[in-house]
Amino acid sequence: MITPVQYIKMLEGKSNAHLIHFNDGKDYVVKFFQPEFEKTLPNEWVGYCLARYLGLPIPFARIVEIPDKFSSQVPELANLSHTQYQFASLYMKNCKDGHQVESDPVIINDQPLAGIILLDYWLCNQDRTRKNILLREKENGSFHLWMIDQAEIFGTNSWLRSDLEDLPVEVLKSATHQIMAQNIREEQIFKEFFELIQTMPIYLIEEIVSVIPDEWLVSPEERKTIVTTLVTRRRKILPELMKKFIKKVYRPLHQNSTDE
Repeated sequence: MITPVQYIKMLEGKSNAHLIHFNDGKDYVVKFFQPEFEKTLPNEWVGYCLARYLGLPIPFARIVEIPDKFSSQVPELANLSHTQYQFASLYMKNCKDGHQVESDPVIINDQPLAGIILLDYWLCNQDRTRKNILLREKENGSFHLWMIDQAEIFGTNSWLRSDLEDLPVEVLKSATHQIMAQNIREEQIFKEFFELIQTMPIYLIEEIVSVIPDEWLVSPEERKTIVTTLVTRRRKILPELMKKFIKKVYRPLHQNSTDE
């Protein structure tokens, strides 16, 4: 397991994220466990693993240990409520978030965009804002996109079991989803990612959930409910949500561009 060697800075936002340099020579955005937002790290882990399975553009991430000896020497970390393990994702340099670019950017890695949208609907991620994508500009003025921040999947970063059993079933209001949809060339791509989601083995979902560290306070009952929710939503909820998104968001956007 990699170890931290230098604290760099605290990052903006509500996720308690800190930029730290590790002994593998790379910088990571490390999110620390927070009692009042105790599902942030489990959400990040589950969202990350599912995104990786689908081949989506998400920064490499891992569970890391931040020793007390290191934290105690950093004022920004010394007073945090520590657990043994934290969630760390690779820091993507030379990127802007969605607020820092033009309103309708051209995205060159357009193939996986439909997968990001479907994953957000599968996981009920209501926080896919312009802040939660990274864009790196290329020579021709187009951008490469990465998805970041899965802290509020399942509706919130402090969900209870009862919340997972009653997640919203609706088209999400997301300007970022509209940006992605504008760059998706063929409607068929939604169906391809939908089929990939359906074929993900249940035992793999169970394995992902089982790796969540005990210190992140996800009870055995909650772990079972996560798996049940994922399996139920992909079979019963996601098909209808995909149809609604295509009808209400994707097709109108592309009809408008055709009319122009």
